Amino acid sequence: MSNTSQTPSQDLPPKGGFSSIRYERRLPKRGPSGVAMFAILGGVMGYGWYRLYLGLDERRELDREKIWSRIHLTPMLIAEADRDEYRRKCAAVERERVIMKDVPGWEAGKSVYNGTRYVPDVIANVPIHQQPGFKKD
Repeated sequence: MSNTSQTPSQDLPPKGGFSSIRYERRLPKRGPSGVAMFAILGGVMGYGWYRLYLGLDERRELDREKIWSRIHLTPMLIAEADRDEYRRKCAAVERERVIMKDVPGWEAGKSVYNGTRYVPDVIANVPIHQQPGFKKD
């Protein structure tokens, strides 16, 4: 090793020191403010409630139209059901007349009741699994 009288060189700060280091967060402002977002949200919700109210008005009008159409169609539907009942009764009397033609004194279509009050025929629609004698496979 050589013995030199040179002083070792050392890194030192520059005269006046280093510039200060910025270490706090300085993020740029992004997006709308809270008040602006709240105003936008209020506008969107207000528009939604407005459209909902218009939809409710439309539904109310359609319900009213359905009720009035049922009111006006009821007499026609009742008359159609009466015609169908009359046609079925005439067909049933004719079938009874054909089946009971050999029985003396039998009057086809005569009521089985002794009173004069009208009693409509009851057509029972009994599902097959509820009929007597039904056996499940």
